[in-house]
Amino acid sequence: MKSINRRKFIGSGLAAAASVTMGKSFASELKPEPMVIKNRNEHPFNKRTYNAMPTNSFGKTGFKVGILSLGGQATIEMQGTEEESERIINRAIDLGINYIDTAASYGRGESERNIGRVMRTRRGEVWLASKTHDRTYDGSMRLLEQSLKSLQTDHLDAWQLHNVQRKDQLDQIFAADGAIKALERAKSEGMVRYAGISGHFEPLVLIEAMDMYPFDQMLLAVNAADVHYLSFVNYLLPEAQKRGIATIGMKVATRGRMLSSWTPPPLEEQPARLATTKPGTINIKEALTYNMSLPVSTTIIGVDNVAQIEEDVKIASEFSPLSLAEMKDIEFKTLPIVRQGLYFRRWDLGA
Repeated sequence: MKSINRRKFIGSGLAAAASVTMGKSFASELKPEPMVIKNRNEHPFNKRTYNAMPTNSFGKTGFKVGILSLGGQATIEMQGTEEESERIINRAIDLGINYIDTAASYGRGESERNIGRVMRTRRGEVWLASKTHDRTYDGSMRLLEQSLKSLQTDHLDAWQLHNVQRKDQLDQIFAADGAIKALERAKSEGMVRYAGISGHFEPLVLIEAMDMYPFDQMLLAVNAADVHYLSFVNYLLPEAQKRGIATIGMKVATRGRMLSSWTPPPLEEQPARLATTKPGTINIKEALTYNMSLPVSTTIIGVDNVAQIEEDVKIASEFSPLSLAEMKDIEFKTLPIVRQGLYFRRWDLGA
């Protein structure tokens, strides 16, 4: 692979971020107006987005996406949170969010069911993306059928291969009976408009996947610690940009573990792969503004409650791209917490 001039790449990203369509005001006062899609080939439209936050072009799709989007984890994937989840989702849309991400595996389907109760009346306002974690054709088609039922819609704007990590998974996906055939059938029959892929683990595997198939969008794990280890920003993001692939940043706060406001629970109460005794080192504004200053189309975040999505949208509404020096300062702050900030990366170098 050719070496990447990070300063040139990030600099061009900052210039692009500076030219995004800017919102006029924080749209907290707007009231919901339920909308459904009449034609599944139309892009969703949330009129609040353009007054709420800057927007970016979403790859080659023609869609304009707000720089902040809602992820279907945290409270939304938990059992017994139906009312709070609906409040979060409705409030996010009311505030201008026009992209929602979920997956068949989140909360064993709980995330899709919680989102689906809102999509029943507000499907036309958001780009709706879900994922298959199955690597086979048959398994993925079963998951798609369940996803559409749970989300209470007849189509997804995007369906993505979930968390592709290794070469052997690519071999399964691109086999004769692999999941890529499910994506192709779903697109051809109108159940899915665009095909995507997501990953947290290894940038080179995802680059190989892009070489094998013309994906429309990519969900990739990037945050302020990314540049310190197996960097997606330095190696993967430039390749996606070259191909005109829409990019969605995730893991911006790594389930809160990047944040100085987070207090680590006792080690015995933490999953082994996430276990740490260190609090984070940056605040939510630094975390979000850093990601929004990267050349990604949008950044998704999961929230615990309505107050958090309100705070996050306010940050997006006030966004101004960081300078390279400001980005380096935030990166430097994350050095003591690289492992917990990137727990999802390939840490076994022999893997």
